[in-house]
Amino acid sequence: MIDNFLMLALMLLGAHWLCDYPLQGQFLSDAKQSGPLRVYHLIAHSGIQGAGVAVVTGNVWLGLFEWTAHAMIDEAKVRGKTTFAQDQALHIGCKGLWLVCLVVSAAFFSGQSISVWWR
Repeated sequence: MIDNFLMLALMLLGAHWLCDYPLQGQFLSDAKQSGPLRVYHLIAHSGIQGAGVAVVTGNVWLGLFEWTAHAMIDEAKVRGKTTFAQDQALHIGCKGLWLVCLVVSAAFFSGQSISVWWR
């Protein structure tokens, strides 16, 4: 079980960094902060993050929660309510919350997690 937990933690963090840096790019980073389609670009970037969580965890609901949380966190950063460090801490905290959800589901379902990868 500890191997599954560590693997999912590593994959969630890796997916976050991949989606937040090389897969976001300068265009998307700038477009989600200003421009006529700012909200669309924010939602698109957050959707990429949500897809990453869904693929890593094998759970569409966690992916949708990530999509929503990521959009709210990034919007707070765009509005100047959080710093870059706070933004990243909140994103990583979400990954921790998704891991807690997986562990709790495994505990309540006799070792069967809500993740298709953690069986």
